[in-house]
Amino acid sequence: MEQFFYSPEFSSILQIIAIDIVLGGDNAIVIALACKNLPEKQRKLGIFYGALGAIVLRVLMVFFATYLLSIYGLKIFGGILLIWIGFKLCIDHQNINEKTNIQVQQDNKLLNAIKTIIIADFIMSLDNSLAIAAAADGNIYIVVFGLLLSIPIIIWGSKIILKIIDKFPKIILLGGILLGWIGGEMIQTDILTINLYGTINWFTFVGALSVLIASYIFKFIKQK
Repeated sequence: MEQFFYSPEFSSILQIIAIDIVLGGDNAIVIALACKNLPEKQRKLGIFYGALGAIVLRVLMVFFATYLLSIYGLKIFGGILLIWIGFKLCIDHQNINEKTNIQVQQDNKLLNAIKTIIIADFIMSLDNSLAIAAAADGNIYIVVFGLLLSIPIIIWGSKIILKIIDKFPKIILLGGILLGWIGGEMIQTDILTINLYGTINWFTFVGALSVLIASYIFKFIKQK
């Protein structure tokens, strides 16, 4: 047993956990934002199944990480989708007072929250999957074990962020802007963008501002 702690496999597992902790902040924010409007009982289900689905998808992505990142325009599409998700989460918050007692609609909200978490995690994990694959040195068992250990960390982080959101709801806008920033970063690091424009650093600001401005325009139109 002692030999295991000095083995390359144990080192790989620690690296994967470290990568997921460092990058898990974004995941925790997405999970918290997606589950914020759910009833208390469904929040726990949304957090658990959303995190679980995201981890399972990430394991699959490790297999195809190199191929996915070589597809021209994929990160541009993913970045635009992430900016849209950030905007959608912000405007959903503006509709928080529109409650419903219909169970079917509540169930749909739960499913939508889980889908949002998994889609956003897929987009944000394109780059991360390469780092995880490199740390595991191609050993899928190490990938699975390391990522499974990360689930409690992501769930715990999501619950803390949800409590903060409940006390300070305006933080939701900051979360949406952060997703816009990450989306802009993905667009500017796509192979197609680099080939066309070279290295640029202002797409992050465009992504963040897009979410901010679009949210306020939506709020203004709704008030009219």
